[in-house]
Amino acid sequence: MANVRVIPATAPLLSAQDKNSEFRRRVAAYARVSTDSDEQLTSYEAQVDYYTKLIQGRTDWEFITIYTDEGISAVNTKRREGFKQMVADGLSGKFDLLVTKSVSRFARNTVDSLTTVRKFKEVGCEVWFEKENIYTLDSKGELLITIMSSLAQEESRSISENVTWGQRKRMADGKVTLPYAQFLGYEKGEDGFPKIVPAEAEIVRLIFRLYMEGKTFSAIAKYLEQHNITSPAGKKAWQAGVVQSILTNEKYKGHALMQKTYCANFLTKKMVKNTGQVQQYYVEDSHPAIIEPDEFDAIQLEIERRKSIGRPTSTTSIFASRLVCADCGGHYGKKVWGSYKNDKTYRREVWRCNGKYKRLDKPGNGCQTPHITEDEIKTRFLVAFNKLMSNRNGLIEDCRLAQSVLCDTSAIDAELVELLSEIEVVTELSRKAILENARTAVNQTEWSERNNAYLERHHKASERVDELEATKRERLGKAKIIEVFIKDIESRPLVITEFDEKLWLAVIDTATVAQDSTLAFRFRSGSEVTA
Repeated sequence: MANVRVIPATAPLLSAQDKNSEFRRRVAAYARVSTDSDEQLTSYEAQVDYYTKLIQGRTDWEFITIYTDEGISAVNTKRREGFKQMVADGLSGKFDLLVTKSVSRFARNTVDSLTTVRKFKEVGCEVWFEKENIYTLDSKGELLITIMSSLAQEESRSISENVTWGQRKRMADGKVTLPYAQFLGYEKGEDGFPKIVPAEAEIVRLIFRLYMEGKTFSAIAKYLEQHNITSPAGKKAWQAGVVQSILTNEKYKGHALMQKTYCANFLTKKMVKNTGQVQQYYVEDSHPAIIEPDEFDAIQLEIERRKSIGRPTSTTSIFASRLVCADCGGHYGKKVWGSYKNDKTYRREVWRCNGKYKRLDKPGNGCQTPHITEDEIKTRFLVAFNKLMSNRNGLIEDCRLAQSVLCDTSAIDAELVELLSEIEVVTELSRKAILENARTAVNQTEWSERNNAYLERHHKASERVDELEATKRERLGKAKIIEVFIKDIESRPLVITEFDEKLWLAVIDTATVAQDSTLAFRFRSGSEVTA
């Protein structure tokens, strides 16, 4: 039998419980509050004062420092600079013991708690959770931390759900809130609802007016910078995306679509775009409008029109992308003609087919359509619009009929129900097939063929769903265009004598220039008038 000799330990594991040890431990503390409310700040200051006195009041402890995070959530450690510095210093050996109030003050994420504690343990650094009286170098320390961290994480999840429920209840009640600090045009009123800021509202109206005049997102951003107008964030520089977000935000017409984004993970606090995952709430007339609803809707149609022709950011005039060449189908562009004679400079702006001279290498291939001036376009438009308005009642009746046809999506909806049912059935069949293959020995060739058939049915049904949904969106979009068109012509006199840019943008789809210089105006209602 082997002879075993026991060698006694001479360097016992140090713990905060070893109060009789002559070893002076270097001690730091970590304090955190999750909000910046006055009550919490008082708690924060109290924590700092308490741990300073606690550490300095013990002869066996040497005070190092106190790490703090103020107004930061403990759910994750990404934005907790004090926590990060504490971890770095602990791993580099700047202190032997870290004192903190509780597991929940340390982290409400089980993974973060255990990861940090284990890193500290590797370098002989201990954490003391005062409230729970847990010492991480104790044999039971990690188990207790795991349990307490899990409880803290569950508490955080419960709090998050309660907050979310409260927010959604406010939404369901029609109570609108805005990120006022970075939202142009509104401030929080005395009643808690959005209140218009006149000076900022003028900037918003300017942005909408510039877009109606034909300027692009980027051109508007440059204009605002040149005129020293600050962005919603208070910066001198403007981004095209910021301009676009203002132009497409329904809140400027007094309505509010709430829950555009939602928190997908309470641990990471990551906000993602809501594409149908959770309910949304649309509140009409929830607050004062800066932009008239009809004007706002006209802008949305114009944005969609520019996208549809593949030129969302290249428009510089209200006529750009609307004038079409009858010969080649291409667009007209603005050209500047100039000359210098007898000490005088002549400058003239005209519109001409962009492809007029591109194919002159082949005889007869060049476009024969003429150039046209803006005054001619405006005059022809007035003639065409007045012709259209000569039978306004009949036109409105035809538009209402077309609108009712477009809005009738019952056949599409019925087919969608069938397809969605088919997808559900096929999904269940595929699931059962996978379970069958996992549990029992089946012929793999036959099983693959059967499962592939399920997948093919699922794929075809899903593709058809996408097609039908796109068709439905297109039809409802056209119906909306007609609705805006009807509202506009109802508000106009039967005869107009002056060109109106807003009217042009609201009612005209395209104007095709023929070789004889006539223009065929296609209105948003689908009507065509030549002038």
